[in-house]
Amino acid sequence: MTNNIRVERAIKNITQGELAELVGVSRQTINTIESNRYVPSTVLALKIARVFEKPVEAIFTLEETD
Repeated sequence: MTNNIRVERAIKNITQGELAELVGVSRQTINTIESNRYVPSTVLALKIARVFEKPVEAIFTLEETD
């Protein structure tokens, strides 16, 4: 699964730390998600999408190998 969290953060002008605080995780967790090293839980993915006011499918994309 890939994501465009970095782009969405830039649009909203928020840091990884600010996003982490808004969704209740550490900055390191946001970093690993952005780097595609960690797939978030459904709940966390929904919280992230809510921050960006977009559907979860606009933030996260399934790949053929998923």
